[in-house]
Amino acid sequence: MTRIKDKCVLITGAGSGIGRIMGRLALERGARKVVIWDINEENIAASITAYGAPERTAGYRVDVSDPQQIAEAHARTCRECGAVDILINCAGIITGNKTFEQQSVAEIERTMAVNAAAPMLLTREVLPAMIARNEGHVCNIASAAGMISNPRMSVYVASKWAVIGWSDSLRIELHEARSSVHVTTVAPYYIDTGMFRGVRSRLVPILDPEKTARKIIRAIERNRDFRGIPWGFHLIRFAQGILPTSWFDCIIGHWAGIYHAMDHFTGRK
Repeated sequence: MTRIKDKCVLITGAGSGIGRIMGRLALERGARKVVIWDINEENIAASITAYGAPERTAGYRVDVSDPQQIAEAHARTCRECGAVDILINCAGIITGNKTFEQQSVAEIERTMAVNAAAPMLLTREVLPAMIARNEGHVCNIASAAGMISNPRMSVYVASKWAVIGWSDSLRIELHEARSSVHVTTVAPYYIDTGMFRGVRSRLVPILDPEKTARKIIRAIERNRDFRGIPWGFHLIRFAQGILPTSWFDCIIGHWAGIYHAMDHFTGRK
């Protein structure tokens, strides 16, 4: 079990969405410090105000697509808040409703930097101290899109496939080294936040942010290796494994609507 009480919890992307909710839940569980990293200073201030515990919260404006900012912000976090005990890599972006050839080079590079490279680089910063203490927890928020292909969001899908592969490989490395540092990979379906505004889903309901955040926090506390949300989404992966591709595309992709979820996507304005 991972105890949140009296721990320093760093959450990227906690200026809004499920990141903000998880920060509140960590405080409710007695976290010594909740540290918010976000690119939007107004959102950072709004989260700290919403928490109502300024002495137990800190916020830093960080563009996690920039490796130098990650290193500098981590050093500042450690100086001002203490070593990170629990890291939740939650920051993410999406440029949706575009086919691959419509994506600009800048959009591809930034999506991969924020969604895939940033969790790796920040974890690389916090991991040595965790290993030295033989204690700590890294939670990487991937996506159900990291388990199934989806048109009109191919770069986002690629970034989340990368997170799942890296995160679970890291878990195995730490286990093989007999370390007590834990890694939890989370793959939620679309969540009802501004990030996925306009998404429509016929087969699986859009997820409630509060319930999803609570499931992620419980997964951390229980040292879950992998948590798909909802659990039933794993059945789609099973279907993908046993059905011919043409059948899967027809039944799951088109009839169930998975391949059309992004048709009316607008995202956060």
